[in-house]
Amino acid sequence: MHAERKRYTEKRIKRMKIYIKENNMQQKIYNLLHYPLLKKKRTKSFVIAITASLFCLPGVFAQQVGVKTNILYDATTTLNVGFEVGMARKWTLELPVNYNPWTFSNNRKWKHWLIQPEARYWFCEKFNGHFMGIHAHIAGYNISDLPLFGMENYRYQGTLYGAGVSYGYQWILNAHWSIEATLGVGYAYIDRSKYPCTKCSDKINDAVHHYVGPTKAGISLIYIIK
Repeated sequence: MHAERKRYTEKRIKRMKIYIKENNMQQKIYNLLHYPLLKKKRTKSFVIAITASLFCLPGVFAQQVGVKTNILYDATTTLNVGFEVGMARKWTLELPVNYNPWTFSNNRKWKHWLIQPEARYWFCEKFNGHFMGIHAHIAGYNISDLPLFGMENYRYQGTLYGAGVSYGYQWILNAHWSIEATLGVGYAYIDRSKYPCTKCSDKINDAVHHYVGPTKAGISLIYIIK
């Protein structure tokens, strides 16, 4: 564990122990467990005592949250933000959202939205080191006149959805900042409508494609919220 995060956790645990000692909570819990008289009243007191104890354990049980942006998507003028929440010691849940609303010269565009939730398992601890992920994706797009894969002079509109797996690594910079690299592969079901020009004319056809290949790539800057 990174030294600064370890010191933060140790500090919170120490504060929790002081709170329990000052409020004599260990003795109260012992008495509630070993004296069954006035069961209803004691049960209520027990629940209150346990709840108060849990509020004193933010360094141990509190969920870490990461807010991130994917620099690769930023480079394509795609607005994006991701949130990642710690669910257990080695599990997190990520939810990135991408949106590109821009139209460029000659009606060239790569308009789209994309949501790609992912469950991650961390080999060491969450938000640090190697991880594997399972993700789903759903998107809508309206692209035209892109000089890629023979799409010049055509406009394509449709949706896609599917799933995949990913691998990544996260480097801790300090107590709050990290950098992450990830790459994923998977499947996407793509339905699209094709138009002969970027602004007008009737639809040429509808088609469905079954895509297998890269489904995720990222170099992300992350801010960890305690």
